[in-house]
Amino acid sequence: MAIASDATEPRRLPFPSAFTILFGLIILVAALTWVIPAGQYERTFNTALDREVPVAGTYQTTDSNPQGIFDVIMAPIAGLYDPASGTANAIDVALFVLVIGGFIGVVASTGAINAGVGGAMTALRGREKWMIPVLMGLFAFGGTTYGMAEETLAFYMLLIPVMIAARYDAVTAVAVILLGAGVGVLGSTVNAFATVIASDAAGIPFTQGIVLRFVILGLSWLACVIYVMRYAERVRLDPTKSLVYDRKAANEAHFLAGHENDAELEFTWLHKIVLALFGLTFVVMVWGVLFGGWWMGEMTGLFLASALLIGIIARTGEQKFVDAFLNGARDLLGVALIIGLARGIVVIMDAGKITDTILHWAEVSVSGLSAVVFVNVIYWIEVLLSFFVPSSSGLAVLSMPIMAPVADFVGTGRDLVVTAYQSANGLVNLVNPTFAVVMGALAIGRVPYERWLAFMWPLLLILSAIIMICLSVATVLA
Repeated sequence: MAIASDATEPRRLPFPSAFTILFGLIILVAALTWVIPAGQYERTFNTALDREVPVAGTYQTTDSNPQGIFDVIMAPIAGLYDPASGTANAIDVALFVLVIGGFIGVVASTGAINAGVGGAMTALRGREKWMIPVLMGLFAFGGTTYGMAEETLAFYMLLIPVMIAARYDAVTAVAVILLGAGVGVLGSTVNAFATVIASDAAGIPFTQGIVLRFVILGLSWLACVIYVMRYAERVRLDPTKSLVYDRKAANEAHFLAGHENDAELEFTWLHKIVLALFGLTFVVMVWGVLFGGWWMGEMTGLFLASALLIGIIARTGEQKFVDAFLNGARDLLGVALIIGLARGIVVIMDAGKITDTILHWAEVSVSGLSAVVFVNVIYWIEVLLSFFVPSSSGLAVLSMPIMAPVADFVGTGRDLVVTAYQSANGLVNLVNPTFAVVMGALAIGRVPYERWLAFMWPLLLILSAIIMICLSVATVLA
């Protein structure tokens, strides 16, 4: 009887992987290019932004360019590197991820990470939960000042073993980094890639509206910290409460491999020097981005140079160094491929000429609204646009020249439109499947996308309520 019962029990279809989700979205967007009318705004070169921006009121329909099967197949390739134009799309980010993997592999081969994890667990015994607000504060600082996003991918392989060893889970580790940096971007204050670019495109100083952004940043960070700490404590007290409990043994075997006797490892001077260089590498990276004009190429070179320096100091030998570097890069190969897939969605939209059409619909939908309703509708329009244009700078250049002037007609400050845009974009990019950082982080942490959504949806409602209340109150007080 039991066998018959098992035989008739319906099987649950497994939730698709990140690769399937993203390729499915490419197919969906390609299908939309056959339905949504093609159109374009006239564009003018903005010297301050050093790029072309759309001109409000100039939208016109144009000849359609529906995307077919060949375009769908080529989209992930063009997402990394467009062979037709010779444009590097996301190949720099993918290469950065691979080199980071190699860098971490070299550091791990010295035994410094194992010894460091053991030392940290001994020092923090009984106080592990305070890692969460401290680390989320540091990542939020990076997010609000310079839009820390892709750079966070370097931290997951370091933090996840620490969190699992502290009797939390991979979801907690991913949340600390992804939510920490993400909420900083959501509440950007001086972020050149969101606030500054958007303000320039809107024709206002980026300091206008900064007090409201500090309020949103503080309240949102506090909400995220409380939410993550409550989840982490539930998991620590009862591991079955973990959203990835069914993967507990596999995750521990993967992330804690070689860490079993960390508490007993001798923390040598060599380990301390290697970890000091490890930390110094990230300090130099932040300095380079903030003050040196660095981006992916320079950061990739930094991690490659640091890996070589650590290999020389630790005297790993040529063969062991190469093996460690390649094994580390191999661990993040899937992440690099996911980045190309995510960028491929935007490639299809732009080639199909439907990006400007969606923006035009948004422009038309907000005319004639009251000030409070207007700013909240703008927020939700930017939420929708963020799914298709996850890049904060890309969305700013695309939408601000159109949306900011519309605010003048309803008596709303342009700074409120900028704040609505950056808050919406930051919120969506906490879960956006078209945002390579989200899918890359989940791939590294081995957290299925649907589990992340289950973890995030109550927090998304809380953050949306905070943002909308702040925007509405600021509009009334303006």
